[in-house]
Amino acid sequence: MRHDRLPDGFGVRIDPRVRAYSGGRILIGGSPARLLRLAPEAAEMIGDGYLEVNGPQSAVVARRLLDSGVANPRPRLLPKPEDVTVIVPLHNNPAGLRRLLGTLSGRTVIVVDDGSDEPVQVPDEHGRRCQVKVLRHEQRRGPAAARNTGLRAASTQFVAFLDSDVVPRSGWLEVMLGHFSDPQVALVAPRIVALDPESTTLARYEHTRSSLDLGRRESAVQSGGVVSYVPSAALLVRRTVLEAEGGFDESMQVAEDVDLCWRLERAGWRLRYEPAAHVAHDHRISFREWFRRKLFYGTGAAPLSRRHAGKVSPLQIPKWTALSAIFLATRSRWGLLAAVLTLLVPLRRLRIAFAGVDNATGVAAIYVARGFFAGLWRLSSAMFRHYWPITLAAMLFSRRVRQTALTLALAEGAVDWYTHREPGGLDPMRYIAFRRIDDIGYGTGLWLGAWRAGSPAALRPTAPPR
Repeated sequence: MRHDRLPDGFGVRIDPRVRAYSGGRILIGGSPARLLRLAPEAAEMIGDGYLEVNGPQSAVVARRLLDSGVANPRPRLLPKPEDVTVIVPLHNNPAGLRRLLGTLSGRTVIVVDDGSDEPVQVPDEHGRRCQVKVLRHEQRRGPAAARNTGLRAASTQFVAFLDSDVVPRSGWLEVMLGHFSDPQVALVAPRIVALDPESTTLARYEHTRSSLDLGRRESAVQSGGVVSYVPSAALLVRRTVLEAEGGFDESMQVAEDVDLCWRLERAGWRLRYEPAAHVAHDHRISFREWFRRKLFYGTGAAPLSRRHAGKVSPLQIPKWTALSAIFLATRSRWGLLAAVLTLLVPLRRLRIAFAGVDNATGVAAIYVARGFFAGLWRLSSAMFRHYWPITLAAMLFSRRVRQTALTLALAEGAVDWYTHREPGGLDPMRYIAFRRIDDIGYGTGLWLGAWRAGSPAALRPTAPPR
């Protein structure tokens, strides 16, 4: 039986991107965006945007705010770091293991040697600084199987999975552990940053736009949200929950982390992304290895689409956004008029949904505009990433498409650079060039995976759920 009540002392803070109306009784925000109506008593509890649980009623309000995605947790209770076992899956990376063990002083560590050419040997100095146990697969079985072997050997309340090519930064574990004072949280992940941020041009791009780095903003992890999954390079999980869900799917050689996140979500557990905790990753900065890894990631969509029907789509866009974009693409007066008329449909629906909000028509218009431009952004991105073969074919046969696509490729890349820029990152032009090559690698893997699976499910665009 789950005991889901948030403990006294647990706090929640309204996300700064959420907008409050009608004296704080109506909140609009979250990912995906939604409207939350609060009773006057609940709105009064929140006050300046912070609510601390101090009884059953405030616990209910705090839970609703968290589950609606309009607030982020501020836990004050901390499980003991001694309740964590670190599990390290390893294949032929003894140097990385030595580097990692040097950061885990005082921890209990299980190293799972997944069929390395030479059996793992733990240096004496690391064996004295942390409690290390080595398990070995004589034949390589993959990272999911290695993690499960370590999971079965652990006995602590929590397990942390760290790949051998990462280096956790100071305080990484304590920052994430606090989230487990919420009894519904099953998994927490840190931000994955670059171990080598600037040695080469490719390293500088990965520093800014690594597939493993999910950004600066804290978030719930949920399919369809801004953060839909977290990578398995670094995870902290409730051991008994993961065991009950069967651990990682050992039949998956790629995207097993996405599958795990979505299975936990389906089982009713909450997952969090905590960017205040940093774990550095030794990114691939050889162009050939980097491109092959992007292609490899793309092949994961097809097996995911078989296991999680309806959740894997290269493009989720409302029908009215797609229709308006088609009208605008005609670059004609009647197309512009038709696009505006099409946008009146969601405007009317939102005007009804926002009944009770001050200036409901104006607020609805703002959110329709935001939704439309966000949809255009996703459409532009998908053109060059998921559907680049179709875009290229269309460019070869149409001058108008060619001009439009080249303009969008530069504009989308420039906005993406501005959004994700980091100190020491690339200039816009080199960033855009790497971004487009990144897209080609992932998109090629996506189509290759669909061809191998004999199913186009991973390629189909869908409308987002209402």
